[in-house]
Amino acid sequence: MSDLVISSLANPRLKSLVGLRRRRARDEAGVTLVEGYEELALALAAGCVPRSLYVCPEIYSPAGYAGVQDIGHQQDLVRQARALGVEIVQLSRAAFEKVAYREGPDGLLGVVASVDRSVAALTVPDDPFVLVAEGVEKPGNLGAMLRTADAAGVDAVVAADAVTDWGNPNVVRASKGTVFSVPVASDTTEATIAWAQRHGIRMVVTTPETEVRYTDVDLTGPVAIVVGAEKHGVSPVLLDAGERVRIPMSGKANSLNVAAAAAIVLFEAVRQRGSKRLHPSV
Repeated sequence: MSDLVISSLANPRLKSLVGLRRRRARDEAGVTLVEGYEELALALAAGCVPRSLYVCPEIYSPAGYAGVQDIGHQQDLVRQARALGVEIVQLSRAAFEKVAYREGPDGLLGVVASVDRSVAALTVPDDPFVLVAEGVEKPGNLGAMLRTADAAGVDAVVAADAVTDWGNPNVVRASKGTVFSVPVASDTTEATIAWAQRHGIRMVVTTPETEVRYTDVDLTGPVAIVVGAEKHGVSPVLLDAGERVRIPMSGKANSLNVAAAAAIVLFEAVRQRGSKRLHPSV
């Protein structure tokens, strides 16, 4: 069966794809967009099979944006998706540039099912290592934290009282596709606290409102590292539900970027818990 080919900029499929940049459209359709070879390759490796894959061979040809060394990988990914029964749609350069949401597109865009769920639907091991991000607004920060969580071997990442959604294309992009390799959930702060308590998970909350350093607390056993919104930090209800820790700072600024703060405390937990969760660096 031949691939569908779209060249007209008036094709309704293109309008639908552009519409998926809006959260309401993603929620209603239960899907999100994944653009780029690395992100799509990781999604496929994690068992996430796209519903449709839009490709532009003209862009990933030697005359296009992608490097010559990348072309074979991209073609292999398309063949892999086709073998899995994924609908392959070829777009003209103009059509692909209309639906692409990143600068310097490489000619690959997938539509995949939403990965979001409630905390009740999460499955965690007996010794869970969790990251909770409350009220984080910037998709880039949420995606960066997810990428760090993947590197640290975190079992789940929960967006409490989320402002952005896991399906935001910029979250997917900033996570480098790890939104498909790490279980994620969104829920209210209250539901997140109740879920942690049911699973016997201690909550260790980052805040400047304590003298206890993050290196001075036990981060082994069932634990959730909690970080808060960029502007206001963690809410009072979460502060009261967990053990407060601070990251000592010597400069003029009174706080770190939330993704940086999460990375610091997560890897202190990795150090304390041992290196069994980490793969050798490459």
